[in-house]
Amino acid sequence: MSQDSSDRIVAGVRAWISSASPGARVPSNRALMAEYGASPVTVQKAMQQLVRLGLVESRPGAGTFVRAIRPARSADYGWQTAALGTAPAGLAGLSSTQRTVSPEAIGLHSGYPAVELLPERLVRQALVRAARTDAALTRSPAAGLPELQAWFAGELAATAPAGVTPASARDALVISGSQSGLSSIFRAVVGPGQPLLVESPTYWGALLAAAQAGVVLVPIPSGPQGPDPDDVERAFAQTGARAFYAQPTFANPTGAQWPVANGEAVLETVRRHGAFLIEDDWAHDLGIDAEPRPVAASDDDGHVVYLRSLTKSASPALRVAAVIARGPARERILADRAAESMYVSGLLQAAALDVVTQPAWRTHLRGFREHLRARRDLLVSSLAEHAPSAQVEGIPAGGLNLWVRLPEGTDVVQVVRDCEVRGVIIAPGSEWFPAEPSGSYVRLNYANADPARFAEAAGILGSVLEGV
Repeated sequence: MSQDSSDRIVAGVRAWISSASPGARVPSNRALMAEYGASPVTVQKAMQQLVRLGLVESRPGAGTFVRAIRPARSADYGWQTAALGTAPAGLAGLSSTQRTVSPEAIGLHSGYPAVELLPERLVRQALVRAARTDAALTRSPAAGLPELQAWFAGELAATAPAGVTPASARDALVISGSQSGLSSIFRAVVGPGQPLLVESPTYWGALLAAAQAGVVLVPIPSGPQGPDPDDVERAFAQTGARAFYAQPTFANPTGAQWPVANGEAVLETVRRHGAFLIEDDWAHDLGIDAEPRPVAASDDDGHVVYLRSLTKSASPALRVAAVIARGPARERILADRAAESMYVSGLLQAAALDVVTQPAWRTHLRGFREHLRARRDLLVSSLAEHAPSAQVEGIPAGGLNLWVRLPEGTDVVQVVRDCEVRGVIIAPGSEWFPAEPSGSYVRLNYANADPARFAEAAGILGSVLEGV
């Protein structure tokens, strides 16, 4: 009955408010009790509901009043134009890969695998177990949980050739995703206004981090087997650069993997010039037809700053990665990370450690590889059949993407728009170039969309290219 009575009071007071002036005093609780024959508790509940609805406001010691409604007006943010100044170059907005699209669309733009390819049960159970530990309530060390540091270092050390002193747990810094690591490395190791060699094309997020750090990019052409070591040598000699950012294993966007000899040659060049190789091993767990071969495994004198992330193979929600660096470079990167974010959530670190140390983790990676192979091959064959003018530059031996060259002179932006109108979302290749694009490219992710719709997506791309 009290609920019925409170609803009746709310309805009655709302009717009274509709003809009352803003600021008018609402009848007192005693008056409402008498009018509706209700208890003090019922009247109080009714008034609380009116407050939640934003119709009245209570003023302690004065009473309850009809709330004045502020008239809606358009906001004017023009003053910020002068306060902010010119927008920084390269920071125009979100990448096309970060877009959220309709569930009905065929999304070939994403940079992540589909949820069904991830170790969902492992991750959920690990998060539950981590929440029961002290990690849920305590601050973790700035460099990361020692056990997780040791795991990352051990993974790299396992691939070290004979005669090379492997990385130790202390060399590893746990960070909140490799993107934050790139920003810190560029600031700490390169510095604003200084040259940084980069592959072209290369990961758009690295270009964004470089723009934020204020470094000067020096593009080096990179093909199906990575850059020509002679080009790297010339660029170091001509620019005086002290760092080269690269993805030797299943590069984003091309999928290229450096031959062992090329990695050795680049490492020797880096040593000769007293420089750093910033190796982004983002796809370490995404091998399909080849195993990862980190260049960092052959380095024991601190010339390679190594990045590895778990977000693609475990879960995007586990923003956990690691930087492995030695000497003063490590201390500078650690100081930058501490200034930026203090430390990484111990809860996420504990969960990540739980996931990767379960026996089921290796089982997941084997199944993951087979799923990626099937999806890659299906998208390749779908393009060959339905969009033959879209040329796959090379079948990637790992990673998540196909790097596709469109016919010469194609307006890529228009193609992307036309495909979107027809329900297919793709990423324009221009985002991966540090300078002018060397051709008309798009990047297609084969790990996220429903593979049963690959033929449909390829057919739409093909018809757009043919002008149908």
